[in-house]
Amino acid sequence: MHGVSLAAMYGLIRSILFKKDPEKVHYLVMRWLTMGYKTPVVRDIIKSSFCVKDKRLERTLWGITFPNPVGLAAGFDKDGKYTDALASLGFGFVEIGTVTPRPQPGNPKPRLFRLPLDKALINRMGFNNEGAAAAAKRLRDRKEQIVIGGNIGKNKDTPNENALDDYEICFKELFPVVDYFVVNVSSPNTPGLRALQDKEPLTRILNRLMELNRSMASPKPLLLKIAPDLTNEQLDDIIEIVKVTGIDGLVATNTTIDRSGLQTPQNEVESIGAGGLSGLPVKERATEVIKYISEKSKGTIPIIAVGGIFTAEDAKEKLSAGASLVQVYTGFIYEGPATVAHICKGLLK
Repeated sequence: MHGVSLAAMYGLIRSILFKKDPEKVHYLVMRWLTMGYKTPVVRDIIKSSFCVKDKRLERTLWGITFPNPVGLAAGFDKDGKYTDALASLGFGFVEIGTVTPRPQPGNPKPRLFRLPLDKALINRMGFNNEGAAAAAKRLRDRKEQIVIGGNIGKNKDTPNENALDDYEICFKELFPVVDYFVVNVSSPNTPGLRALQDKEPLTRILNRLMELNRSMASPKPLLLKIAPDLTNEQLDDIIEIVKVTGIDGLVATNTTIDRSGLQTPQNEVESIGAGGLSGLPVKERATEVIKYISEKSKGTIPIIAVGGIFTAEDAKEKLSAGASLVQVYTGFIYEGPATVAHICKGLLK
């Protein structure tokens, strides 16, 4: 399949899909991909079209070899249902979640909105997932040996003072089946969650998880996902926390609550209501955060970059700012199944 024709074809399909409810479309498309993956001849076609294999793309971080630096951000495959099918699209790694200890339905629908003028999404999903045990079982049964990250959070009805217990349950449940962990305290869609980004509660959570981690025969990399809305003072605190707790890195950044500078008419944005904004509008701020942390820490903190990555140029910008790996989410929805291949080919140039 030729890249140009693929892009044109996806453009046509996208225009049809974008007329329908975003959450329904997500499950529909993933059902199609899973069915395709399960048919050997189709799977071979998908892999040969979208997987770019080249030694120069490999990255080794925390002792893990990533076949390429382009991963899928958390939020897309919340329950680890699609890791095999997603591997066939060429991802270097997939981060599942956010996973909570107990299953929860998330926020009332509609809770996912497209802003095509801004190449953005607003979501207020609210950690809808089937719980840590279900995710762990699925990951045990998977076929593809793709690198898996486990993004963990707390249940909505767990008070913040007991949040640590939730993170601990998820950590223990997923430990045997993921390659690295990401602690999510930065989603704007669980009431009060972002308060856990404050120095004292965050240090307590990370210290406990690191203690647990070190008690394991082979500890796993433990990262923290941070919001783009933090001030420089708060970012200084984060750098300090990384040092004090000894965690292995950061994922920068989550979605933003900021709505400034959007092309979408203000009344339309207001009618959508609360939620985290992702995609192109977050691109610049995510890069600033990465650059700030990288420079302030003298490059000692490994960073996975996420926020507004659509093209190879976007990925290069994040890597130049100090990231070691990148993740796509909104860019993948707008650019289609060839996103990873296009970025990988662009990085090889």
